[in-house]
Amino acid sequence: MTVRHGVSYDHLYIGGEWVRSSGEETIEVITPVTELPLGRVPSATNADVDRAVAAARHTFDATDWPTRPRADRVDVLRRLVKVYRDRSDQIATLITDEMGCPISLSRGMQAASPAMLIESYIEAAESFPFEEIRPSSTGTGLITREAVGVVAAVIPWNSPHASAMLKIAPALIAGCTVVLKPAPETAIDALLLGEMLDDAGVPAGVVNIVPADRAVSEYLVSHPGVDKVAFTGSTLAGRRIASICGNDLRRVTLELGGKSAGVVFADADLEASVAALRFGAMGNSGQMCVNRTRLLVEASAHDELVERLATMMDTITVGDPHDPATEVGPLVSARQRDRVEGYIRIGTDAGAQVVRGGGRPGDLDRGYYVEPTLLVGVENSMRIAQEEIFGPVVTVTPFPNGDEKEAIRLANDSEYGLAGSVYTSDLHRGLRVARQVRAGGLDVNGASSGLQSPMGGFRASGIGREMGQEGLASFVEVKSIGLPPGLIQEFASHS
Repeated sequence: MTVRHGVSYDHLYIGGEWVRSSGEETIEVITPVTELPLGRVPSATNADVDRAVAAARHTFDATDWPTRPRADRVDVLRRLVKVYRDRSDQIATLITDEMGCPISLSRGMQAASPAMLIESYIEAAESFPFEEIRPSSTGTGLITREAVGVVAAVIPWNSPHASAMLKIAPALIAGCTVVLKPAPETAIDALLLGEMLDDAGVPAGVVNIVPADRAVSEYLVSHPGVDKVAFTGSTLAGRRIASICGNDLRRVTLELGGKSAGVVFADADLEASVAALRFGAMGNSGQMCVNRTRLLVEASAHDELVERLATMMDTITVGDPHDPATEVGPLVSARQRDRVEGYIRIGTDAGAQVVRGGGRPGDLDRGYYVEPTLLVGVENSMRIAQEEIFGPVVTVTPFPNGDEKEAIRLANDSEYGLAGSVYTSDLHRGLRVARQVRAGGLDVNGASSGLQSPMGGFRASGIGREMGQEGLASFVEVKSIGLPPGLIQEFASHS
């Protein structure tokens, strides 16, 4: 094991300065690789949140940050992109230590993708209608889209910097300021981000970072100085945040859980489909909300698909996440491992059969590991097919041969609606089925929709969208200004 223990911070990042917490409590980050303490950071108090919101509020209300030319704010983000690329190895290694993401994935998903997301938002902003003239028979309006204000960004542990940039980048382009609340499991890398913001020359108070427990997090999302909450995390927490924001009429976007279906027709290229599912279902050790962990397969292809999935799982390397050959590392915490093992028991108690995995790797006596697990004999009504497990566990459920409607019904028989895939050699059928699955992001045969496409969920998978112009739109308020003839002519001459 190559974990570097003793990585700690003594200060919070508020108002562009490193400041002491008003309390004495700390957050101890345990690495899931060795089950030992990795380091500590201050645990922010309500008073610290007050200071962070006040800093963000002052920068938004009393400086030129929201009104300066948008190109200036974009330049700040371009500098942050460079810092990300300069520090990519440090970010990847630290996040692997914190939550066990295999280093081969950390280098892309954890370290490279935040910079790519910033660049994608900069690209989206080039054609975003921040201001437009809208004539009609009843008048002419100047439509402006202005920064929503102070944003509370609350992020999860499974992709901390990518989740942060999905919120910080569009917020800064729009002219907002941000208070970032990271997950306790990955609080150390959040304060590393504070160093990076300094390196990039982000103005004081534009981004503030306060690691905290759940009670203080709730204080932040209910703070009267916050104009919008942007949250990624569990549906349970999302429901609570939605109720708080609804009561206060505070703007909110929620990217929540998923139980994404992969619909496999008998005419699919099963070899290619299983190859896509190697990452599509097992990525980040199963700890991604978009993973296709609920497979619905046409009955005549069931046995072959199960055999191929089992063979694929046999070839997955489970082990030290710092080894570039590792594909599945430890789960983030003992609690998460217990949760995943509990769901496997729930499944077998209900009649499902374990084809592969189902326990802890016998050759790993340290670390929060669970074997890649394949369950068959799964009815779609079972808890393991309905509830998000968030681990390397895949279920397989057959549907009758040729029954496309039943495949769609099963895919939609879920409280979630985040993502999904359709595997078939009939591309028109693939598109037809994808159109009818009630989820925010679908693919046909694993094709990527790209970073300019919005991401988000239907139903219990969330409210609102991230990425693309839709992601920018969630950080602005729309204003209409009626223009008299003289001003109409002036705007027309500039167009």
